[in-house]
Formats: sequence, C-alpha cells, structure tokens
Amino acid sequence: MKTHRRSVLMSALAIALAACSSSPNPGTTGTPSTGTSSNAIPIGIGVAQTSNVALLGQEQVAGAKIAEKYFNDRGGINGTPIKLIFQDTAGDEAGAINAFQTLITQNKVVGIVGPTLSQQAFSASPIADRAKVPVLGPSNTAKGIPQIGDFVARVSAPVSVVAPNSVEAALKINPNIKTVAVFYAQNDAFSKSETEIFQQTVKDKKLNLVTVQKFQTTDTDFQTQATAALNLKPDLIIISGLAADGGNLIRQLRELGYKGTLIGGNGLNTSNVFAVCKQLCDGVLIAQAYNPEQAGEVNKAFRDAYVNQYKKEPPQFSAQAFTGVQVFVEALQAIDKTSKVAQKPLPDLRVALNEQLLKGKYNTPLGEIAFTPEGEIVQNQFYVAQIKMNPDGSDGKFTFLK
Repeated sequence: MKTHRRSVLMSALAIALAACSSSPNPGTTGTPSTGTSSNAIPIGIGVAQTSNVALLGQEQVAGAKIAEKYFNDRGGINGTPIKLIFQDTAGDEAGAINAFQTLITQNKVVGIVGPTLSQQAFSASPIADRAKVPVLGPSNTAKGIPQIGDFVARVSAPVSVVAPNSVEAALKINPNIKTVAVFYAQNDAFSKSETEIFQQTVKDKKLNLVTVQKFQTTDTDFQTQATAALNLKPDLIIISGLAADGGNLIRQLRELGYKGTLIGGNGLNTSNVFAVCKQLCDGVLIAQAYNPEQAGEVNKAFRDAYVNQYKKEPPQFSAQAFTGVQVFVEALQAIDKTSKVAQKPLPDLRVALNEQLLKGKYNTPLGEIAFTPEGEIVQNQFYVAQIKMNPDGSDGKFTFLK
C-alpha cells in the first residue's frame, strides 16, 4: 500500500475549500449522482489554463481535446461517448485544490488528468485519493508523486529517468565541458526535485559544480544571479524552472555574453518558450519523453491532428495529456466488456477504473507504456532535442538528436 504524505492541516484546507469551491466553467456539464446514467462518461481535465503556468497547461488542453475527438470518433466506450470536463487549476496549490474539488463533487467525473505542476499535485491529488477518484498526472515528474496515494498514478516519466539524458547529450556535443552552473526555481516542487537530479548527474560525471543559483518562478530580473554565475566562467549552465522565467533567464544569460552550452529542464519543454527568449533560445538542449516521429498508429493520428490544427509539431505536454485520456478510455473499455460502465454506481466505477488502469499496457504517442502497482509509469523510450530558431527569431522547433 502507498503511504499518504499530506498533513492534517492540508485536510482541513481541502475541507474548507470544498465548502466554497467554484461553479463549473461555462459549457461544462456534470452528471447525476450515479455518475454514468447520462449519455456521456465524464473525465476531468484539471490543468492550468491561466497564470504563469498557462504556457504549459494550454498545451495539455490541446492534447486532451484531440484525444476526446479521436476516441469518440472510434466509438468512445464501446458505443458510449466520453465528455471531457475542464477546470482551471491556475498556477498555485489553492487553484488545483479548488479545481479537483469541483471535478469530484460537482462534475462527478470518473477520473482526473491533472494537475499541471508537481507542486499542485502534492496538495490536490491527496483530495482525489481520499475520495477514491483515480488521478493520472500528465506532467508531474517530481519524486514522490505515485506515493501520494493508491489512486494516484502518472503518465509523465520521473525526472530521475529523463533529466540525465540532456547532460549526456551536452557532453557528446562538447567533451571539453568541465565546469557547471545550476539555476533552479526554489518555490516549485518539480524544479527543486529536478535540480537535485541534475546536480547529482554533474557529480557523477566528475564535473565541477561551481555555483547553484536560486530564483522564483515569478521573477523577471535575473541579472544578479546570472552575473554571479558568469563570473565563474561555467562551460555548461543548467536551468530548472518554467517557460516564462526560464526563458527570460536564458535571454538574460545570452545578453550578458554567455556563449557556452545551455540545458533547460522539463518546465521549458514547450514551444511557448520560443516567444520568451526568441533567437537567444537557439541551441538549448532539453530532454524529452516524447518524439513526434515515434512509430505507431496512435501517435501518427495524434501528430496529424495536431499539425492540421496548430500548423506545428505536437509538444510533449500535449502528447502526455492525450495519453492520460487514452489510458482512462482504454481502461473503461476493458471494464465495459465484462460489466457495463453505464450501469455501475459512480463510487464503484471509480474504484474499478483505478484497478483496471494499473493492469493495462497502452500503445500511446509516448510509445508502449504500463504502470507499476504503485502507479509509476513504465516507459522505455526517451530523447533529447535541441532548439533551432528561425534566423529572425520569430519561431523555432525542437530538433531531435540521434
């Protein structure tokens, strides 16, 4: 059994917020107390649609919507459609708690894909776990996410597996790297978890970690930290943050004259960072859990749909959100074959769904995945991409390294 990690104080906060949780977003619909007696099966999408995290959450919304159409076009749950219910978690813990409470108690979803940040997951996912509502984290890569509770799993590979790949790639490109500076957002659980992995990887590679600089995800001026690091003349700089702050940090490092190798963490793994650092994004290395060129029928359909709608390659966050919806759909299909989903009381269906999703193997845009009994994703294929910007800096793309 997993061990619960939340305090009594968080339980009290959850109860308080439940009493004042907001109404559903316009256009969303709940279901009766029996859960599935309406003509669609509700799946919750609790991700950041506003705040400084929206650059990531909007990509997740896009991936989830493509999945909704894809699976409904193919019959949904053996003839019964799914209905995605979106709630905005914004960028903090309170927003995630409120969104999860609304999805669980008002929208009566069978499961939730979300939230966007690990920091939010440590606060909101325990609420779903206590309510016995299965959660699939689409981008929660910090240490300890599956251990939150029995009903918490993730389709996002842990940072300990993904992050070291970018350091390996940097050393292949430039074997002369000897000194490293690390930056991380100290107010974000994921960034703190990721920087620990990066720092350990630096030590394991026998490189010299010359400085560790901290910042906040809300910061816009990094002159002090950047100058302090550049005075030590690092060959490699590694940044763990989000798209807005990380992109600004990249820009300011380059403007101050840094010409060495840059690695961005998973929070910068979005094409939305291009607009922040523009031409100065060029050359940044980022480890990836998704490659648009991944073989497979589902990924081809997902990629084609995304490119057709957005005129660019799908990013990792969209692929992971699609995968979260896919896991719920295929687990529901498996349940429905032996016991009709529409006839199950909602609490029973939620428990059955959680049990079933952990048993399955899924051919997804991420490749074939499965889960450990604890809810950790089992994924074998990972990549490293390098940002290549257009000459005018107006746009760019992730070029995957061989």
